[in-house]
Amino acid sequence: MKTLGMTLSCLVRQWRWVNDERLKPLGLTQSRWITLSHLKYEDGMQQHQLARLVGVESPSLVRTLDGLESLSLVERRPCENDRRGKTVHLTDAASELVTEMDRVLDDTRAQVLAGLSTQEIKEFTRMVEHINDNLHRLTNHKG
Repeated sequence: MKTLGMTLSCLVRQWRWVNDERLKPLGLTQSRWITLSHLKYEDGMQQHQLARLVGVESPSLVRTLDGLESLSLVERRPCENDRRGKTVHLTDAASELVTEMDRVLDDTRAQVLAGLSTQEIKEFTRMVEHINDNLHRLTNHKG
């Protein structure tokens, strides 16, 4: 019998796979589209924060950012508050690609959630956020 954790893990893996396949024609790998998605919501975050959100170690993110930077989609700037840190920013050149990426992701989201009411989606989101809060408390607990 699958546990809730296994079911959620499988759901996320399948959803990412579908997004990955649909974004390949745009030249986006999973690490690239996930990174761009996070930057779209919070442009200019520190590189180590972005790595945590993307769910990778810093060296892996550096490789992804190197690729995105070579395509002129992101730029790294010195961090004002941390001499050693860098902030990551979307470039103007990324705008059109991010818009097309969002169109693909929105289309997939609509297909994945087809048949669920707005209220069901809100309730599911509330429950997932509650579970996420519980996980944060567990991982931030010192003692």
